[in-house]
Amino acid sequence: MSSGEEQPKTNRLPLTEMAITYFKKKGYKINGENITIEGHSGMPRHFDFIVQKNNSEQGVWIRDWNRTIGVNVIITLDTVSEDAGLTNPIMIGEKFSDHAKSYANRRKIELLTKQKLETLR
Repeated sequence: MSSGEEQPKTNRLPLTEMAITYFKKKGYKINGENITIEGHSGMPRHFDFIVQKNNSEQGVWIRDWNRTIGVNVIITLDTVSEDAGLTNPIMIGEKFSDHAKSYANRRKIELLTKQKLETLR
């Protein structure tokens, strides 16, 4: 393929678009993308977007990685969300380790896979 040709189009939407579509269909309001909030610590806290439903705002991280997301990433999301004053954060990725799932379950962090997002398309 020469450098002037476009890449062939695929059926798969980028993960961020899939996530936004999913949340809108679930009744969430999207409060902006690529958001930075100053945390209580004074540190800037970054989120791929913020969703709101029933007066509750949740930070969302999307990790479109070709590997398993480990517990350390989930703990970081939990810490960052708490510092930013957001409850019950949401992580979107391909797959999660058993430790990540266990921690998320204890801390009320929602883990969503691409397959889950595709169920509402």
